[in-house]
Amino acid sequence: MISEFITGVRFLGRGFGYWRKRPGLMTLGLVPALIALALLAAALIPLLLSLGSITAWMTPFADGWDPFWATALRSALAVVIAIGALVLASVLFTALTLLIGDPFYQRIWRAVENDLGGDVPEGDGGLGVALAESVRLVALGVLVAVLALLLGFIPVVGAALATITSIMLTGRLLARELTGRALNARDISSDDRSRLFATRRSRLLGFGVATQLCFMVPLGAVFIMPTAVAGSTLLARELLTRSAPQGAPRA
Repeated sequence: MISEFITGVRFLGRGFGYWRKRPGLMTLGLVPALIALALLAAALIPLLLSLGSITAWMTPFADGWDPFWATALRSALAVVIAIGALVLASVLFTALTLLIGDPFYQRIWRAVENDLGGDVPEGDGGLGVALAESVRLVALGVLVAVLALLLGFIPVVGAALATITSIMLTGRLLARELTGRALNARDISSDDRSRLFATRRSRLLGFGVATQLCFMVPLGAVFIMPTAVAGSTLLARELLTRSAPQGAPRA
């Protein structure tokens, strides 16, 4: 399991190689990420700056408490809200970036596919499929954010548990979404996709967690997005090749 997880991380590392192979194409991939980041920052920064007021509004019963305990409660609540907001922001960032940058990332995806050789699909799944996948990703991201909020209220270990759980769950969501381009182009159904992922859960998780951790670095989400698209294409093709019956044409 650990070796498979590390292998998944390495696929993200292999994606970095495309900055050397296709520097112009990868640089273009920064544009939609910058646009998505600016849109999310416009909503997220005011929220984070207002956490003091929000937590005070949510805990009027603590006004009469000892200042130490009131501050402790509101600080813990602020951390929980921040974790939930950041979880949702990372998912929204991915969905929004992939939607805005569809033409850019189609070019990165196809360049990787052509480098790998074999049968490269002519289609790309279409904008409608990309939109549906983005809506699904956001909906699941909301559930993860709510779960992180609930876990955050567990005394002592809540914040750490919420952080670890949200990174693992959002990592899996990101990996599934990012590998979707290669799979959508091949008209692979949701059920078949789930069976495909079930064969390499740890590998998929390793790739997704590594991507999510990079997203948490300031401006990391912008610079890692083209890399993640390239790496996820490599991962998807590897999964497809391994799942193909012996003697069948490689994907």
